[in-house]
Amino acid sequence: MPRPSHRGKILTEGLKVVHERGYAGASVRDIVQAAGVPQGSFTNHFASKEAFGLEILDLYFSNGTDVLRNTLRNDAIAPLDRLGAYIDWNMERIGQNDTRNGCLLGKFALEASDHSEPIRHRIVEIFAEIQKSLEYCLSAAVKAGELPPDFDCNDVAGFIVASLQGAFLLSKAQRNPQPVARFKHLLFSRILR
Repeated sequence: MPRPSHRGKILTEGLKVVHERGYAGASVRDIVQAAGVPQGSFTNHFASKEAFGLEILDLYFSNGTDVLRNTLRNDAIAPLDRLGAYIDWNMERIGQNDTRNGCLLGKFALEASDHSEPIRHRIVEIFAEIQKSLEYCLSAAVKAGELPPDFDCNDVAGFIVASLQGAFLLSKAQRNPQPVARFKHLLFSRILR
């Protein structure tokens, strides 16, 4: 009888460990211990920690793509309401665990992108996908008359991605979601008015 694969458990539990401790701070031993599997299971399923890191990025972002679809790309909701819902979802997510974990994408961008070109490329792709969804939402807001016709949707979408990541970092450092709330307030009261 074949032995059950531990791959899924390593990914799920390993994602939690890396999100909590960071890519550099989470050893393979920590990951397999959290998954409750033998250390050899890791090397049976992943060629390297880098390969594992790429897979947990995709696992983490798979939840994010559902959120993008349900908020920014949800044409049944008024465009600026979608944007507010997207920021609120992020604020709630980073507010878990007293904002200690922050955003895994930002953590990987800070820690792993200097040491791994494949991880750096994947982070860039994910941020580009988020920016495209933001641009889609802002363009819908222009078409709906919520924003002026000459509104620069691409630049503002890039600004939102960068600003949210900065707000996530401050929230993590301050152990307080207030930087994200401040960003949302200023975005809606100054930039999108």
